[in-house]
Amino acid sequence: QVHLVESGGGLVQPGGSLRLSCAASGSIFNIYAMRWYRRAPGKERELVAEFASGGKVYYLDSVKGRFTISIDNAKNTVYLQMNSLKPEDTAVYYCNADISTTYFSRDNYWGQGTQVTVSS
Repeated sequence: QVHLVESGGGLVQPGGSLRLSCAASGSIFNIYAMRWYRRAPGKERELVAEFASGGKVYYLDSVKGRFTISIDNAKNTVYLQMNSLKPEDTAVYYCNADISTTYFSRDNYWGQGTQVTVSS
């Protein structure tokens, strides 16, 4: 069993910064990719950033230059540094990961979500 636990959300003023963390725990054999999604009120869920094996990185166009995804492999933790935050970044942010617990398995896991609110 694998668990993803997010932290770091909160209320911040426009132009401010937050850092989200997502720690994976359990019987982890390998982590293939870790991602951050978000869902804003009344909108579809969207992929914000992804860090995949081999160092491949993806960012949603609207966050490029402001958000940075990184991974601490020793801690099985993914971070999302969010700078120059805008009100339109307000959403529940979810951690997502492709993780194997055995040599033959590969499953997708979700965290519980953390609220980010950008408002003055």
